[in-house]
Amino acid sequence: MVTSRARGRWAALLLAGLTPVVAELTLGNPPLRQAWLLLLWMPIYGAGTVLIRELVRRTGRGWPAILLLGAAYGIVEEGLALQALTSPTIYGVAGWAPRILGLNSAYTELNIPYHGVFSVALPILLVDLIVPALRHRPYLGRTGLVVAGVVFVLGALLLRWTTSFVDPGHQAPPAALAAFVLVIAVLALLALRFVPRSPGLPAAAPWTVPAPPVVACLAGLAAFGYLALLFPFGGARHPAFTQGGWVVVPMVAAALLAVVAGVLLRRWTAHGGWRDRHSLALAGGALVAHTVFGMIANGENTTDRVSLATLGLVMIGLLALLARRTRHDGDGAR
Repeated sequence: MVTSRARGRWAALLLAGLTPVVAELTLGNPPLRQAWLLLLWMPIYGAGTVLIRELVRRTGRGWPAILLLGAAYGIVEEGLALQALTSPTIYGVAGWAPRILGLNSAYTELNIPYHGVFSVALPILLVDLIVPALRHRPYLGRTGLVVAGVVFVLGALLLRWTTSFVDPGHQAPPAALAAFVLVIAVLALLALRFVPRSPGLPAAAPWTVPAPPVVACLAGLAAFGYLALLFPFGGARHPAFTQGGWVVVPMVAAALLAVVAGVLLRRWTAHGGWRDRHSLALAGGALVAHTVFGMIANGENTTDRVSLATLGLVMIGLLALLARRTRHDGDGAR
């Protein structure tokens, strides 16, 4: 019989492996022909998400804390390791929109929430649904927690080293690095000390929870809309095919879309009618839309688009299998 500690270790390994697949591969970045790159990214992605989950579960916090720490993770990766938030050359992102205080504004708005949702929250949610008996408990002991932290730091250093070949010569200004560290510390403090502890099963509220298919569709629209508003695609050089000062329009629209989605989700999950099947619909809708957008924006050729579509179909099949397990669930995954 598998012990609870062994199950926790397997769940942590599953989370570590799933995270870069959700965050990068299912977006077509990298394409399947370069999937080996995930081996370079797994230390920072996998260990980072495991570390976040362990800290949140140990302090009794919930999803707001996970999202705050997910944003902090995004700053570690994009600001300290890749230094893409300040680079004037990497990926061409400096030309997307005006740089504000030395930051690539549209890229920052796109990627910090992206990491919070797709690199952290959704992988954690999926593993909670796969291993429901451990969803409210840490996976690892103290030694495992320390190992995850060390691997995360080493993964960030590895990413920084490999990026030096992609973006040679760029070093973020010391003031920017100090600001990133400060923001990371503030987000971590808010998440682990000031965010209210996760409540138990909520009482019924006047808001009605939509049916899972509706949740999936709305999640898909929100995910696709946010990406499409900020990531230039289809030959565009600026978000949403804008020019000049008009770039502020899709940036504001994306921010409003994120706020509306967050408010609705907060209201729905506060209702006693929210169940695991709603959580799975939320994750599934966002992931499918995310992959569809990847086919449009990241597919360099027909082979890449077909391979990503095939991966998307496999993902849908796996989500359908998981849906069979959550069809007659009890409490929702909070």
